[in-house]
Amino acid sequence: MDQIIFIVILFITTAALLYSFWKIKSNFDKTKSTAFDGQIGKRTKLTFQVAFGQSKILRKPLVGLMHALVFWGFMVITIGSLEIIIDGISGSHRIFGTWGIVYDVISASGDLFAFIVLFGIIAFLFRRLVMHINRFKGIELGKKNKTDANIALTFIMLLMLSLIGLNVYEVVLMGDKTIGTYPVSGLLVNWASPVHAAGLYHFFWWMHILLIFVFANYLPYSKHFHVFMSLPNVFFSNLKPLTQLPLMPEVKKEVDLMMSDNPYADSTEPASSRFGVKDVEDITWKNYMDALTCTQCGRCTEVCPANITGKLLSPRKIFVDIRQRMDEKAGINKEDAKALVGDYITPEELWACTSCNACAQECPLNISHPNLIMDMRRYLVLEEGQAPEELNAMFANIENNGAPWKYSPEDRLKWTEG
Repeated sequence: MDQIIFIVILFITTAALLYSFWKIKSNFDKTKSTAFDGQIGKRTKLTFQVAFGQSKILRKPLVGLMHALVFWGFMVITIGSLEIIIDGISGSHRIFGTWGIVYDVISASGDLFAFIVLFGIIAFLFRRLVMHINRFKGIELGKKNKTDANIALTFIMLLMLSLIGLNVYEVVLMGDKTIGTYPVSGLLVNWASPVHAAGLYHFFWWMHILLIFVFANYLPYSKHFHVFMSLPNVFFSNLKPLTQLPLMPEVKKEVDLMMSDNPYADSTEPASSRFGVKDVEDITWKNYMDALTCTQCGRCTEVCPANITGKLLSPRKIFVDIRQRMDEKAGINKEDAKALVGDYITPEELWACTSCNACAQECPLNISHPNLIMDMRRYLVLEEGQAPEELNAMFANIENNGAPWKYSPEDRLKWTEG
């Protein structure tokens, strides 16, 4: 009977998760395509270094190590979660136990990491609820964002508690016949009553797997969706130098046509509908992936010189706004009067960026903020004619004099006379 109940719940869970992924995929379909340059080897090495190795997280030694241990713990514990799912379908018990010493290593590591992750999550909750870390604040982080973070951390804490309970009562029930090794949970056996041990093992087993199912379906609507997105996002990182801004294909095409002997050769090709980025339909699929991956950790905003000096720009807000705007657009079937630039992100924020790339350098998941900010600026300049007064004067000089200065070419060398 338990198998049937489990299979039904697994089917419902999988269907709900696939539906969430389908909705996200439909959002990706609204974005612009961008070429993939390959370089699989370089990207794989970067993924192992930044994502698996947590190299950028570890720049903050203490907090970074705690986060890295939680991440590595999840990787090990995921093997145990897969085992539970197979056990639930087949009616087996610790089906990977046939792996012998390999299973002993995996089960011992999972048991140890369960306590490490539990300690780390309690510390993270303490930092959020008691210490009030400055980078966890910002106009883009409303009550909903903070509640979301607390819910996700609570889920993880309960997952670890249920896993520890499962391991403890595995040892209580099986004794010398215990499958696997549980070095830490085994120390708690003396405090675990053998009365109703079978019922408590059953309770913790179901508690753990149901928490996994519910948490998995919560993640697509949470900032913790980076659990799914972090690895692919790092793999698809921008491999070019951070200071190298991407060309605008639309403008390059126009320049190529101007320089061509036959400017009408490509006249059948449709013209671009947009210069730069105005709304979420103008961003690339990688920009949207960045928004889904953003952990809202605030490391980007913490190092932003514009934000530090009191300006409105918060690099984190750019991607929080993209995700909110895309969710809003997904809920309507017709065009509305709002746009990402203007209604969500103001020109004042965009022009505050110094293009120093400190945010992209610091982001633990290799999100590229300045390139997107620059595309929004391009829209403001090329389509709206909006730019700071100093830039407008420079543009006028370039148009009239062929240079940023207000002097005509004939007068530029007058300073050398005499």
